[in-house]
Amino acid sequence: MFNKRGQALVEYILIISLIVIVIFGIMTLISGYLHDAMTRTTCEMMNKNYVEGEKPGDGDCVNFNDTEEDDDEEDDEEEQEAED
Repeated sequence: MFNKRGQALVEYILIISLIVIVIFGIMTLISGYLHDAMTRTTCEMMNKNYVEGEKPGDGDCVNFNDTEEDDDEEDDEEEQEAED
């Protein structure tokens, strides 16, 4: 009565759809960690320091010489405000 080939095709499509959804979910969960790993590798190649972010995927490359200069500028601004 019913076409068994059509039923098998629908079952295969449902199985493939389920597999795709599971893979998508796993990739979403680990994407931040993958991003951090790539960023860490990039930092090493650029001779910069890796700084972890608040959550996975927020890490960044920082040249500590640049951050020290920024801190010195902030300290100078604070001293000027204290004098005023």
